[in-house]
Amino acid sequence: MSAPRPARRRTSRGGRRAAVATGALALVLTACAAPGSEPTAAPERDWDDVLAEADGQTVRFWMYGGDDQGNAYVDDVLAPAAAELGVTLERVPIADTADALNRVLSERQADVEDGEVDLIWLNGENFATGQQAGAWLCDWTAMLPNMEYVDPDDPLVTTDFGLPVDGCEAPWHKAQFALVYDAARVQDPPDSIAGLLEWIEQHPGRFTYPAPPDFTGSVFIRQVLYEVAGGVDNVPLEFSQEAYAELAPQLFETLEEMEPSLWRNGQTYPQELGELDQLYADGQVDWTMTYGPATLPDLVADGTFPETTRVLLTEEGTIGNASFLAIPSTSGSRAGAMVVANLALSPEQQFAKARPEVWGQYTVLEQDLLPPEWQARFEELPQSEILPPYEELSADADPEVEAEWVTALDEGWRRQVAAG
Repeated sequence: MSAPRPARRRTSRGGRRAAVATGALALVLTACAAPGSEPTAAPERDWDDVLAEADGQTVRFWMYGGDDQGNAYVDDVLAPAAAELGVTLERVPIADTADALNRVLSERQADVEDGEVDLIWLNGENFATGQQAGAWLCDWTAMLPNMEYVDPDDPLVTTDFGLPVDGCEAPWHKAQFALVYDAARVQDPPDSIAGLLEWIEQHPGRFTYPAPPDFTGSVFIRQVLYEVAGGVDNVPLEFSQEAYAELAPQLFETLEEMEPSLWRNGQTYPQELGELDQLYADGQVDWTMTYGPATLPDLVADGTFPETTRVLLTEEGTIGNASFLAIPSTSGSRAGAMVVANLALSPEQQFAKARPEVWGQYTVLEQDLLPPEWQARFEELPQSEILPPYEELSADADPEVEAEWVTALDEGWRRQVAAG
C-alpha cells in the first residue's frame, strides 16, 4: 500500500484522537507466530443489512497524520459524506502505520472484540505482517456495491506488494513513483535511471534521497535495484535469501559510490520526504521525488515549488502500486467500516479526491466501467504541463516486489550504506 508523503506546508487540520504507539517489533513477531492466526471471514450479507447495522456507529480511521491534504480530505469531504449515511468517521492520526498494526495485534492477543481501530490506511509491509497474524477481516470487499467500478483483473488492486489481497482490503487510490526536477536548473534531463545516476555523478551536491525506511526513499532504492540488476525481469518479485544475496551487494555498492556526489557528500540524508521537498523548494537540490505526482500542480500554484517543476519520464517506467483500506478483525464497527470503504470507492469521492486542489490522488476506478457522466467528469480533470497524464506516466509501470524485499533492503541500506 502505498501511503504517499506530503509536500504541503499548510497547518494541519488536526486529528480528534492522539495516536497511541503500543508495542514494538517483538510484539509483531510474536503475533505472527501465535496460534489462531487464521483470517477472520466476514459472513456474506445483504448490503441493506450492512447499512442498517452501520447506522449510528463510530468508525475510528487510523491513518498517517503528516499529509495535510489527506487529513483535510478525510475531515472535510469523506467524513461529512459518511455522516449522511449515519456513520461518524473519526480520523486518528499516526506517525507510522505500524502503530495501528501493533494496537490491533495487542488487542487480538487479548481477545478484544471492540478494539480502538476500525479502519486503517495500509501499506504492503504492514498488510503482509497483519495477514500472517490473522489481523484483518477478510471476504468483505465483494459485498461493496462500488467494487463494480474496479477492474477485477488489475494487478495493482488485486495484490499488495506481491501478496494477493483476497478480499481483506479495499483499494483506495493508485500511486506512481515519480522523479521530479526543476527544469530551470536541469536543462538537459536524463531519460532513464541509468542516465540519472550519471547526472548525479556529474552534478555533485545537487541530488539526495530520503533515508529508508522513509516510504519514498525506500522506493527509490528499489528503483535503483531494478536498474543495477539489468531490468525488472531480473529481480524475482518473491523474496528469497538467495536472490537477495545475489542482487543486493551490487545495489549497495552503487549507492555507496553515489554518496560523495550527493547533497552534503552523503554524510547526512533527509529523514523523510518533507525534508527533501524543503531542500528542493529552497533550491539546495535540483530534484525531489514523490509517490503522488498529481499533487504537483497545486504545489506549484501555491508557490511551494518553482513554476519550472517537471516530472521525469524514464524509458523503462517507474514503480506503481495502490493504497488500500483494511478492517481489523478486532473492530466492533465492522459494518460502519464497510460503509466508509464503499463510500470511499464511489465515483463522487474518487473524483473529489482526484482533484489536485483537494488531494490529487489517482483513482482506482476503471474508467470504462463508470457511467458515462462520470467518465466525462474524470476526463475533464485539469491537465498540466508539469506532469503527463496518468496513462502516460504509468506506461510500462514496474511492479512492486514482495514486502520481505522491502524490509531486507531497508535494513541492508541502514547497515551497509548509512553506517558507512
